[in-house]
This record gives sequence, C-alpha cells and structure tokens, in this order.
Amino acid sequence: MSFAGRLLYDLRVNTGRPARASRRLAAILAADVAGYSRLMGADEEGTLAALMAIRRDLGDPKIAEHRGRIVKTTGDGMLVEFASVVDAVRCAVEVQQGMAARNADIPSERQIEFRIGINLGDIIIEDGDIFGDGVNVAARLEALAEPGGICVGRVVHDQVCDRLDVAFDDLGEQQVKNIARPVHVYRVRITAPAAEPRPVLALPDKPSLAVLPFQNMSGDPEQEYFADGMVEEITTAIARLPWLFVIARNSSFTYKGKSIDVKQVARELGVRYVLEGSVRKAGNRVRITGQLIDTATGAHIWADRFDGTLDDIFELQDQVASSVAGAIEPKLRQSEIERSSRKPTESLDAYDLHLQALAQYHRLTDEGLIAAVSLARRALEIDPAYAPPAVLIGSCRTHQTTRGERLSEPEIAEVLNLTRQALGRAKDNPDVLWMGGLTLALLGRDRAAGGTALDRATSLNPNCAAAWAQRGNVYCFDNRPDAAIEAVQRAMRLSPFDPLGHLFKAILAYACMLAGQYEEAMSWVDQSLHENATNHAATRMKLALCGYLGRTEEAREWIARLLAINPVHTIAWFKAFGSRFLSPGTLAVWVEGLRRAGLPEE
Repeated sequence: MSFAGRLLYDLRVNTGRPARASRRLAAILAADVAGYSRLMGADEEGTLAALMAIRRDLGDPKIAEHRGRIVKTTGDGMLVEFASVVDAVRCAVEVQQGMAARNADIPSERQIEFRIGINLGDIIIEDGDIFGDGVNVAARLEALAEPGGICVGRVVHDQVCDRLDVAFDDLGEQQVKNIARPVHVYRVRITAPAAEPRPVLALPDKPSLAVLPFQNMSGDPEQEYFADGMVEEITTAIARLPWLFVIARNSSFTYKGKSIDVKQVARELGVRYVLEGSVRKAGNRVRITGQLIDTATGAHIWADRFDGTLDDIFELQDQVASSVAGAIEPKLRQSEIERSSRKPTESLDAYDLHLQALAQYHRLTDEGLIAAVSLARRALEIDPAYAPPAVLIGSCRTHQTTRGERLSEPEIAEVLNLTRQALGRAKDNPDVLWMGGLTLALLGRDRAAGGTALDRATSLNPNCAAAWAQRGNVYCFDNRPDAAIEAVQRAMRLSPFDPLGHLFKAILAYACMLAGQYEEAMSWVDQSLHENATNHAATRMKLALCGYLGRTEEAREWIARLLAINPVHTIAWFKAFGSRFLSPGTLAVWVEGLRRAGLPEE
C-alpha cells in the first residue's frame, strides 16, 4: 500500500472520535519515496541507511528550519504539519532541490526521489495525529506528483503564487480516488539552485587524458556492461604508459549518460585530451569507434573505426589504445604499449562473465559482491587459469570481511590459494596485482607481500587510482600514516569524482587518525559516510574519532548504529578481528579510540 493509501486507510478506520476533537487550519505536506519497493528489493540495507542519512542531513533540518511538525513517518513516507503554507512550500522546494544535488553523482537505479503533495485545509488533531479532508487531499496530491516533484492544491497556489519566487504549471481539475469533488492541481516548477562549480584542476606536468564512457550502440540495454568493459580495457592499456597522466575509469564514468561539454570535462578533471566513442556488438561482430579531442582547441586530432569479430576483441582494444597514444605522441611505437599477456583468456565466454562480474563489483553492495563472486566462479569454471576473476573473488571477500561478514578458515584458504595462483600467472597486470595485494595483506595476514604487490601495480601503472588508494590502506595497516596520506591524495587526484571515492576518503580519514589529526580525520570520515552510509569500516572509525574528540553524546548514537550493523561489536571482538592484519601500533590506536567512545569491552 502506498503512503497515500495508508493515510486514507487511517481516515477510514479512525472513527468514533470524541465530539469535541480539536480542529485547526493547517498546511499539510505528504511525501513518499518513488519506487520504494524496487529500491528495497535491490538493496534493502543500503536503501534504509540512505533514507536515514537523508532525514538526518536534509529532511529533518529543513522541516525544523521552516517550523514544521512531523506527525508520522513510515518506511517510505512522511506526514508533516505547518502553520504557514508559505513555509510548507518553501520547505518542499528546498528538500527537492537538495535531493537533486545529492543524486547528481549517483547512478539512476540507486537514486532516491520523493513525491510531495501539499494542501491547505481543516484538520482534526487527536493524540498527536491529524485527520480530516485536508490530510486526504494532501495524500492524493502526493500520488499525482512525479518523482522529484511537488503538486499543490488551488488554495495553496493562490496563497503563495505572489509571495514566493516559484513558478507553477496549471494541471487543471483532476478527479482523484475517494474524493467526491474534482481537485484543482498545480505542479511546482522546481529550478535547481546554482550549483557550486567544481574546482578547476591544474594540468599535470605531462600529457593528460580522460577516456569517457563509450555509447552502447547495440540497441540492447543489457549490453551496457560490454561497452563499459571495453572502455575499462582501453583505459587500462593507455594508463600503462608512464609518460601519460590518465584519469581513473571511475571518475570518467561520472559523466555516463550526460550531455558532455568536453571543455568543462577538461576543467573538472584537469586533462588536455578527451577520448570518446561508441561500441556496437551484433552477433559475433564488434565495431569500436573513437575520437580524440584536444580540449584546448576543441579540435578532433584523431578519429577512427575498428571492425572485427569477438575473436579479435583484444586486438581491437590494443589498436584503439595504440592509435590514441600515437596521436598524442607521434614518436611512440605501437610495441611500447603491447604486453605479452594482453590476451588474458582464450575463452570469450569467460571474458564476458568477468565483465559482468566487474559490473556487479562496482556496485559495492552486499548483493553486488555476492553476484560478482558467483559470476567470477563461473568464469573460472570455463578457464581456471584466468587471473582477473580469481583476484576479483578475493577482493569481494575482502570487502565482505570489512563489512562485518565472518569467513570460515576453509573459505579464507580457498581465496588465498586463488589469489596466489593468479599473482603467479599475471605478474604484469596492475589490476590483478592491486586486488591480490590487498587480499594478501588483509585476509592473508601478510602486509609485506601485499605491499610489494601494490608497489609493483603502481610502478606498472602509475595512473591506477585504486592501486594508490589501497597502497595507502596497507600503509595504514603498517602504521605509516604519512606515506598513506601521500598515496591516497595521489589516488584522489587521479580520480577526483570517483563513485567509490567514499573509500578513498575513508582511507584518508584512517591515515589522519593514525597521525593524531583527529579533526581532519573526522571531516574526511563524515564526507565518506555522507556519500555511503553503509561503509562499516567508516562507521567504526567515526565512533573511534568521537572517542578521541570527547564527543560522548554523539558516541552513544554511533555505538547504537554499530551494534545495529553487527551486535557482536565489542573491544574484544575488534581486537580479534584487527589482530589478523593490523600492526600492533595501528590496532592500539583503534582500540584506544573505541574504548574512549564507550564501546563495551565484552
């Protein structure tokens, strides 16, 4: 039942009220989440955490600012009373503008959008709840609103149209369910507030490039992962050139599905060149087109088309990469970007499954990690010697461990066996090296071996943001905060708008905490949790920092959140957990902060 439906149900069942029930005129705001069931089905834990964060950071503060009273909430909805209709509309507009800003860099399938209806009418107050025709109409207006939109009644429109700088679209009279008379509806025209411009990044001291998402020209949305996988492979091939500065794939992909101004992209990412193109897959045939743009002049300095079969896919990717590099630096020889293990598997079915696993992995949700492991296992069943899916399983297991999942010793042994075999087969693959290195350091309790693998990854591909960030993470394990800060800052410059940037910020907060820079650490961990409230390690760090900063009341709130994530959280549990991979110095910093915050000992 929708939120509107539940409100109507309340009206029907709450009969037999006292004859002298209190009445007053009020502005009523009804809101619910569009597509709530779909969001919960895709990621229940993440959706609930995101809704809590929205209420804490945006909804509740705006309602309080405009003198509203929250009457009731449900999982996906809210009923709010205002004494002033102007305050109600102003609050609704600012909430929707705030939601649009929060959703700007979130994939469309994960965006939370509200529908809001506002009515002015007579209400009945009973035991803090409100009833009456005014509530009924507000609920129906909410049901008429589009996701991200606001609908108001005629009286609301007439009251505020000359008092607020807000435009309206007249939708005319609408016949709505359970309302005898037609309701005259107006849609609020919401304009985005002037966004703070992203800072202009200085150009690096060497040629710089961003590979933007390629268009999927196959006519099949299910082939998006294939087009994205092509871009990732091409980006990796180009990024191996030490004389080039290449923006990480994740930051480039924040422009996916958007109308692109290459000069704006260049300013925001701090690059001289932009590569864009398309991928068409039809049966066994593949066509890749690309064009390289000099953003200083807007000139197309290279464009080409590459046709072949799926059997040629790795050669096609190399041709694109070498042509781009050759256009930037004519003296470059194609042999300089070829690698002996460029064709990672003879099985295109295994390769396709690996691309699908990567797409799931990038979601970084519980469900995404489980799906990625399953797909990677299927790829290994086809080609047991294929290194990328082997280390991807280890990376997924590492994330699951830090999110609080307990792996059995046989499961850990299996992951480490896969990882070590993969590292032995793909010694020159930076992605295999950084994923495998982190797994060795965390699950394998071998920080030295993990650090060595990560160092080799950054040496082979100095443009790999993920490798630099995880190098910083392992520096933290070793209690080397200065080196960690330097590594993570480099990762953030290589990928300034990374959708997984919350991980980078959490690692930077980690390093600052180890360095005793508690206020700086708190700033970074707050940013990390704002971007992803389900980051369990960041939640623990927030609690430890509350302890170091003496924020007793706030610490109690975060203890409750931590225990809600996993009730086994105690000092003793964390000691057992952290001693697997943290140096004694790092573990001591964690334990002291958690103890000061008041986390139970047992």
